[in-house]
This record gives sequence, C-alpha cells and structure tokens, in this order.
Amino acid sequence: MTRSPSLRDLSRAVREALSHPLGDGAPPISLDLSGLVIDPPRMGECVVAEGERLEAIPVEATGEVGFHAFLDGTQRSHVVDYAGTIPIVGGRTAAVVRQRVDRRMTTWDNGYEADSRLYAPLQLLPQEARRNLERAGLELRNTLKPNEETSGHPLELLRCAVDAVKRDRERLEQDLAELWVGSVEAPLFVDGLLPAGNAASQSAWCIGVVKSHHTIYAPGDGLSVALGLREEERSSVFLIERAWGPRVLSWYLRLREPPSHDLFMGLVRVEVALTVDVAKSSAITRRADEVSRWILAERAPLSLPDARWDRMVYGIRDCEEYLRATAS
Repeated sequence: MTRSPSLRDLSRAVREALSHPLGDGAPPISLDLSGLVIDPPRMGECVVAEGERLEAIPVEATGEVGFHAFLDGTQRSHVVDYAGTIPIVGGRTAAVVRQRVDRRMTTWDNGYEADSRLYAPLQLLPQEARRNLERAGLELRNTLKPNEETSGHPLELLRCAVDAVKRDRERLEQDLAELWVGSVEAPLFVDGLLPAGNAASQSAWCIGVVKSHHTIYAPGDGLSVALGLREEERSSVFLIERAWGPRVLSWYLRLREPPSHDLFMGLVRVEVALTVDVAKSSAITRRADEVSRWILAERAPLSLPDARWDRMVYGIRDCEEYLRATAS
C-alpha cells in the first residue's frame, strides 16, 4: 500500500496552509495518554448463559496451543494547529496480524494497514481556514456527526477528535479480522472486543480478549465471583447484547494468582461469537473450556517489561513492538 504521511508532515502542511509559525520542534503532547480518553467505570448488563448463576469454574491448563495468529492495533494523535479556537488534530492509526509459523512470529500476508489523516469539526471550522486547507490539498475527517450539538469547548472538541481516531483504528482492526476469517480457518487472538464486522462477529475463528475493566459484567450478585477468581479459574459464561452487532458470549479468566490487594491482576474477559454450534449449554461449556485452555497456554513467555505483563500474552506484545517499529 502507499505509505501514508507522517504526523510531522501533516502538522507542517497545516501550519503552512494557515500561514502559522512552524513551531519550535518540541515533541507534541499525545492526546491518547491524556485524561480525554479515559472512559468512566460502569457496570454492564448481561445474563447468565451457563448454569443458573455466575460461578468460579476451574480450567485444566494442558498447554494446548490453539491460536495461529494475533491481531492488535494502535493509534496516536496530537494537536497540529488551531484555527481560532478550533483544534485541528493529526491522527495515525495502524493494525497488524502477526502469525506464528514454526514457533516464530511473522507478519501475515496483507496483514498490516496504516493511515495518517487530519481531524476537525468541519461545521465549526472558519470558512477561510477551511478554504486554505482545501487549496493545500489537505483532507479533513469530520469529528462531528450531522446536527450534533456541541458547546464548542476546545477540550470537548479534542475528545471528539480522539474518538474519531479511535473509530478509524477500530475500522482497520475490523478489516483485518474480516480478511482473516474470510481466508483462513484457524483461531485468531484479537486484543480487545470481538470485532463488529459481519464475518468476524459471527465466526468461531475470531476470539476477543479484553485486558481493561472500565466496564464490568457481573450478572446478579456475581461481582465478587468475577473479581475473586483464582489462577486457572474462569467464570460462568454470560450473554452480552450489542447495539452495533450480534450478541456475544463472554466470561472472565484469571491468568495469574493475584496478591490480596489487586482485584484485576491477571484478569481478562473473553468474547466469542454465539454461533449455531455453541447455542446449547453443554456446547457453551466445551467452548469456554477450550478457548480458556488456549489462552492459558499463551502465558509464556512473559510480556516483560510491559507493565501489563500479567494480562498481556506475548503474541500481542509482539504486535505492539511491530507497530511501534513501523510507526512514522
């Protein structure tokens, strides 16, 4: 694919188009590491799909390796300039599928996508600034939906931009997941939610593993069960309704024994498609046990020195290292 421009190049082009000083060359502040992208904690709705209530279920860690490849994405964004009080944000998104071949990680054919673009609320952008950017051949992604109301607060507009960059990153991940399940019949480990694509969201080959827990799903009085799992235990399976796609089956899995003061160490949440083959309770149990064994087998080698080593499998760390190395 054609190499996308760097964020530095986009920043320079915008400032030249608006006749603004080029700046002092200091590294830009990352919006992705700011409080703008922190989602508020909440309890999500779900219903138990295995048994009568949420319970802790032991998983036999057999060392069975099931995953053939790993999918992860990244995003980076920062303010490149202001048109009056309206921020113009540069965003870079990328995603990769890294495949395990003879115990070595390699990039899957056509398994890398990257893009860089500019983001701004077009309805609020001063007309003169917009014309100057268009004359310079600079395309802007609109961060506001049609008729979306906004106070115009610069920080609110920055949050809208970060959300737009996130949607583009998720789109890249979804495209790669769709490509994988449409051409390979082998399990794919996806970092995060099960992708919402038409094929990936309904494929037995696609498995989402969530490391963060801003949203906790604990049907009934199951919160203490979910957060009290011991190493190599999973919760009962529960069903989550999705506004943007089919329902998914999910459960919690503890990869490592936590110290008494850490509820989330080694805890992940797994998502799989509710396929016809696993619609019955006995099949749900078999599927949850099988996928849990695959994930437990990925605990070694450790993903050190990453601070999330207790929840991150090495295949995903390899994806992150590749994306970092190819960033421009």
